[in-house]
Amino acid sequence: MELAFIPSPSRGVLYLGPIPLRGYAFCIIIGVFVAVWLGNKRWIARGGRTGTVADIAVWAVPFGLVGGRLYHVITDYELYFSEGRDWVNAFKIWEGGLGIWGAIALGALGAWIGCRRRGIPMPAYADAVAPGIALAQAIGRWGNWFNQELYGKPTDLPWALEITSSADGRVPGTYHPTFLYESLWCIGVAVLVIWADRRFRLGHGRAFALYVAAYCAGRAWIEYMRVDDAHHILGLRLNVWTAMLVFLLAVTYLVVSSKKRPGREAVVEPGASGGEADRDDASAGEGKEDEAKEEESQADEANDEAGSAKKS
Repeated sequence: MELAFIPSPSRGVLYLGPIPLRGYAFCIIIGVFVAVWLGNKRWIARGGRTGTVADIAVWAVPFGLVGGRLYHVITDYELYFSEGRDWVNAFKIWEGGLGIWGAIALGALGAWIGCRRRGIPMPAYADAVAPGIALAQAIGRWGNWFNQELYGKPTDLPWALEITSSADGRVPGTYHPTFLYESLWCIGVAVLVIWADRRFRLGHGRAFALYVAAYCAGRAWIEYMRVDDAHHILGLRLNVWTAMLVFLLAVTYLVVSSKKRPGREAVVEPGASGGEADRDDASAGEGKEDEAKEEESQADEANDEAGSAKKS
């Protein structure tokens, strides 16, 4: 008998009068707000205008949701288009089912459109929002807890997740809480990216590439623990192969980009002020002013010495 475990909610939806509040959607919404909030702070620190991140998110978020849903429906098509299934359920995003790979791919397309309309370099924007995206994923994973889905192998560990639902082939019991593992991993990824960005002044998309590589490293082993149905290739789940491939691409980008374009962008948003570029200019100006004062002081000392010599 288990002495301790993480209980699952009895239901994934609460009603505010006639309005349903679904836990899965609520987690996604909170995650988006956190990502925009943190991205905005980082963007302003880099020299951008306030509100720019939110303006571009208006493009990126809808594209990301569509991409995430498309990836899930395509890779798990039998859940919606096999015999006895209702294809209309493919549109019920609130019931769960978003693939991060599709969300990032189409979300990046939406962000590119927004950046192009604002005349902003896409890599700089991606660097600013990278840790926020990781935190959004950490929060969004709790939506799986509300839906009692995407858990791991059976276990009797004190932090095991209790599954009480028997719908869709679930077997009640205690399992590894892979949603929690991934949530904690994503928080660690966000901290890593923020630290590395400050320490090494990452630019030209390298902070985003670091986020992608770090996330994939964790997703590979967490995905391997899951027991839900999935397509397999050579004995490994499809998402494990995807994580390994994307990890290699991200690392390759990090290496090549650091050699071809070292440092970071001096200007991230034309016409903006208050960022790193302005602070650098201010520091340079203060340095020149100090040099001028020092030269003036030396000239005064020389004149005093010359005057003293004449009097002698």
